[in-house]
Amino acid sequence: MNEIEISSGNAYADLGVENADEMLVKAQLAASIKGILDARDLTQTEAAEILGLPQPKLSRILHGHFRGVSEAKMMDCIARLGRDVRIVIGPEHRTGQGGRVEVVHA
Repeated sequence: MNEIEISSGNAYADLGVENADEMLVKAQLAASIKGILDARDLTQTEAAEILGLPQPKLSRILHGHFRGVSEAKMMDCIARLGRDVRIVIGPEHRTGQGGRVEVVHA
């Protein structure tokens, strides 16, 4: 019989990846970048020029290989694509647990 394990909502954490929360945020940012590029029908070469990145580095980011790329750089890419990036600090959790970082698409 197969066992079913309920996800925590973070596949990186479920797999035991180091810095799982950071990796999830980067994955969400990369998905945002890809979505913007697709909506604008930009090639990777065109996008890399706008973003000021070498095309191979952009390709690695879009394929989930973003270790060594900061969240700040990814947010800068989104801004260079004409989108606003807002950082909102929410209220304190009453449970005493730590907060969380997430990417929300408006």
